[in-house]
Amino acid sequence: MNRDAAGWVIGPRDAITDVPGIRVGHWTDRRRATGCTAILCETATAAAADVRGGAPGTRETDVLNPANVVRRCHAIVFAGGSAFGLAAANGVMRFLSERNIGFETTVGTVPIVSSAIIFDLGVGDPRAFPTDDDGYTAAARARGGQVAQGSVGAGTGASVAKILGTDGRWKGGIGTASVAGPRGIIVGALAVTNAVGNIVDPDSGALVAGPRADGRMIPLPEVLDRRAAGMETLVANPAENTTLVVVATNAALAHHELQRIAYQAHDGLARTIVPCHTLADGDVSFAVATGALAPEPGDALVAGAMTVRAVERAILNSVRLAKPLGGVPALTRS
Repeated sequence: MNRDAAGWVIGPRDAITDVPGIRVGHWTDRRRATGCTAILCETATAAAADVRGGAPGTRETDVLNPANVVRRCHAIVFAGGSAFGLAAANGVMRFLSERNIGFETTVGTVPIVSSAIIFDLGVGDPRAFPTDDDGYTAAARARGGQVAQGSVGAGTGASVAKILGTDGRWKGGIGTASVAGPRGIIVGALAVTNAVGNIVDPDSGALVAGPRADGRMIPLPEVLDRRAAGMETLVANPAENTTLVVVATNAALAHHELQRIAYQAHDGLARTIVPCHTLADGDVSFAVATGALAPEPGDALVAGAMTVRAVERAILNSVRLAKPLGGVPALTRS
C-alpha cells in the first residue's frame, strides 16, 4: 500500500483509470503544440460540472445541471485550440454513435459528450487546433491502465505562471492521480493546467512554478508588487488561460452529491494555483460517478475530501511531468 507525503493511500495506477469504467485516450500534435484528450465514461450513472473561471469555453455543461433531465454524459473531452478545439467533441460523438452508445430517444441514441477547452494558441502554431477527426482518434485510443502525462493530449500546449506575462512562463500539461479510501472508495482526477497563476505545493507552501525573472522564480507577493509598480502587465489578452479537471469515483452518489464533488474539485485548484479562478482563467470541473460501490451514508463527505487531494496531486503532476515545447521551458528539462 503506497501513501503520499500527507499519508493518503495512492491507487494502484495513481490515475483516474483506477476507477473501473473510465478510459482515457490522447491525440497529440507536438510540432504545432496542441492536442485533445477523451475521457470515456459510457457506464457513468451521473455527471456534474462547475464553471468558475471568468473566461470559459465549454459545450454540453448545461445538460448536467441538476434541474435538467439527462444529468449524465458518455464522454468528456478536453482540447487545446481555444473555441476551435470544441470541434473535437464531434469526433468523440461519432465514435460513440457508431457503437450505439448514448442517451436513448424514440429514434435512436444520442451520445452526450461534455467538453471544455484551453487557450494554447500562444505556444506553437496559432492556427492549429484539434479537429473532429482528432477527437475520434483520441476516443479510439482510450484505454484503462496507465495514462500518459505531461506534454500530451490537451496539455500539449499548456503553460503556467503567466501573471507577469508570457516571457517568464513555464510549461504546463496534463496530469492524473488517484486516492483510495475506506470501504473501497476510489477517487481519480485528471487535470489540464494552463493557468495564469503560480503553482504551489499545498503541503509545504513551496513555490513549484512562478514567473521567471532575474534568474529566479518570483513569489506571488513580489509579483503583485511588480504589477502595482507598472513594471509588468498581465497578458495581452487576459482570456487566454484555463485549468480543466475531471474527477471520477466508483461511489454510488446521487446527482446532488456529485454536484458537490464538482464544487470541491475547485478546492484542489485553489490550493495549488495562486491566484485561481481569475478573470484571466476559464476554470471548469467535471465529476463522474460510476455507481459500482453500494452506497452508504457519509460516502459523499469521504469522496469530497478525497477529491481535493486527488486534484491537488493531478495538477502538480501536470506541471512536474511537462516537457519543454514551443520555446517554453519546463521543470523537467528533457
